[in-house]
Amino acid sequence: MLDKLAAIHDRFRNLEEQLSDPSVITDMDRFQKVNKEYKKLQPVVEAYHQYQELLGNIETAKEMLRDPEMKEMAEMEMEELKPQRETLEEEIKVMLIPRDPEDERDVIFEIRSGTGGDEASIFAGDLLRMYSRYFDEMGWKYELLYENEGSAGGYNKVVVEVSGEDVFGRLKFESGAHRVQRVPRTESQGRVHTSAATVVVMPKLEMEDVDIKKSDLKIDTFRASGAGGQHVNKTESAIRITHLPTGTVSESQDGRSQHKNKEIAMTQLLRRIQEQKREEHENKLASKRKSLVGTGDRSDKVRTYNYPQNRVTDHRIGLTLYNLDQIIEGQVGPVIEALQLAENAAKMEEGMV
Repeated sequence: MLDKLAAIHDRFRNLEEQLSDPSVITDMDRFQKVNKEYKKLQPVVEAYHQYQELLGNIETAKEMLRDPEMKEMAEMEMEELKPQRETLEEEIKVMLIPRDPEDERDVIFEIRSGTGGDEASIFAGDLLRMYSRYFDEMGWKYELLYENEGSAGGYNKVVVEVSGEDVFGRLKFESGAHRVQRVPRTESQGRVHTSAATVVVMPKLEMEDVDIKKSDLKIDTFRASGAGGQHVNKTESAIRITHLPTGTVSESQDGRSQHKNKEIAMTQLLRRIQEQKREEHENKLASKRKSLVGTGDRSDKVRTYNYPQNRVTDHRIGLTLYNLDQIIEGQVGPVIEALQLAENAAKMEEGMV
């Protein structure tokens, strides 16, 4: 661990020198990249300095133990320092867990009503409100790209672009089926019904991230169809993109403009190609680690919201909380953080640190 920390410290100093280099300062793109990495390493370096100081204090206390007059005080000092070292070592181990590069990406966030008719659409609207308040709490920016409202309220489908710090790293756990158990507004006899909505979280990717060429892409425009707002059926704003070497196709008519549809379709296409490449690589290695996030398939039931018991259960980690009234109003952070902790623990068990 000390070797890793020393290497990170050397890299941090190198970045610090670059930030005062005139050639870096005048190149805004390079400066932002260097500054971003510098800030990311800063907490680790601070913990490293704290750890070095703690180890130094422990060595001093050990030397004091040899002096009969100082022994009692040294023993008391060691009793305080050892737990501090253990705690700090655990914190540093978490810091050293390799991060998925995609965690820092912005996302395309989709909520779609599932089984349950009108109640499912209403629940999709409840989820959008919950997440929107969470986005606000995190200081993230978000833009509504598409909305198809349900006949009794809520949404049949809604698509939001979310941007900020560590967006995918937190929201990736939300992909899958979310189930609600409650008495619907339309239920006259007070019976509890089960409905569902699905969430899909896609990290925004660029072509260089997947290493494909513009010349390999065929882009077609067509007129959007179906419900979705006043912009539909009036212009050829829908986009279809084909990756010629693999035959992978992606299209979007959800955005409010051709530009947004191109962005959504490109994100979907790059994601699909990336997943194909990743699967090919994993098959060659013959070692697939089951991710906590799951496949992202809409059939993966990830969470149940039970209103009669004021209960939320995340099925992947067996977490049950009895504060649904707070969570549905935007306090979903503790659930997401528990999922992050579980993923980190799994990585540590696999020896990634």
